[in-house]
Amino acid sequence: QLQLVESGGGLVNLWGSLSLSCVISGNRAHEYAIGWFRQAPGKEREGVSCISSGGFTTHVTDSAKGRFTVSRDRDRNIVYLQMSMVKPDDTARYYCATERGYVCSESVRIPDGGSWGPGTQVTVSS
Repeated sequence: QLQLVESGGGLVNLWGSLSLSCVISGNRAHEYAIGWFRQAPGKEREGVSCISSGGFTTHVTDSAKGRFTVSRDRDRNIVYLQMSMVKPDDTARYYCATERGYVCSESVRIPDGGSWGPGTQVTVSS
């Protein structure tokens, strides 16, 4: 079982930038693809971005395409979500997650179970 912890959230101005981090610990953490997800009050959780275990495959959903970038430091087992040009709709709690056999695909599928971090809140101030 992996442990994931997000950080870097906070209050950010409209059209500003913010970088989130997801520290992954546990056995063979570097072998897992990782996804970023978010949930706003009253809305369903949705996929944002994902990255393969090797870091060579990344996907960003349409709502964030061109504004968010995902990357990972395999040596330190950290996955980053660089957010730019943020909008009010980006206000949500952001989570990183994975599960055994998770594949980073265009749909940024939400894991059925697996390991989730506690999340970090991002609030866009307009």
